[in-house]
Amino acid sequence: MDERTAMMLEYVKTAFQESGAHGFDHTARVVRLCEVLGAREGADMDILIPAALFHDIARPLEEETGVPHEEEGARRAESFLRSIHYPEDLIPKVVHAVRAHRYSSGITPKTQEARILSDADNLDAMGAVGVARTFLQAGERGGGIAEATGHIHEKLLNLKALMYTESARSIAERRHAFLNTFLETLDDEMLAGLSPSSGAGPDTHGPE
Repeated sequence: MDERTAMMLEYVKTAFQESGAHGFDHTARVVRLCEVLGAREGADMDILIPAALFHDIARPLEEETGVPHEEEGARRAESFLRSIHYPEDLIPKVVHAVRAHRYSSGITPKTQEARILSDADNLDAMGAVGVARTFLQAGERGGGIAEATGHIHEKLLNLKALMYTESARSIAERRHAFLNTFLETLDDEMLAGLSPSSGAGPDTHGPE
């Protein structure tokens, strides 16, 4: 890790005082996914990695104030990169990738790096990690199983079709299959013993 990347990492970490569904661990996983996808897709890592580091820096602020985190994150990325004299020609590309990464922003990623960041962010919402994050977020909001599974049906099962790169699509196939298997298994367990013809009573043993 070079000195400028280390400076970005330390700066971004300061924004995440608490863990959660969008904590720094999510950012770290997105960075790792970007490293994998970027290498496979020939991305400019001097654009992609800063964008991955900054993509959710304003998420805690959004949760407090409602300001769109992609817009505030782009602003912070631009300001910080200029403060460390990052190459001026790269900064607008980092800013665009941060601004365009969000699933619901309506902004189309126009560069390879922006597309890869979008893919990486969406991949971290799929598979086993996606399930864990969904239930964590539901708990943060005071919700339960129904809210979490509703989110999986309404959003996460749609993500496979939104991948931009071939490398991400191959990973998304596996993670999408896990989501479906999880939902089927959960439905079976939630309904266990409710049918009069099942021949078995409900599971009365709680978690130990």
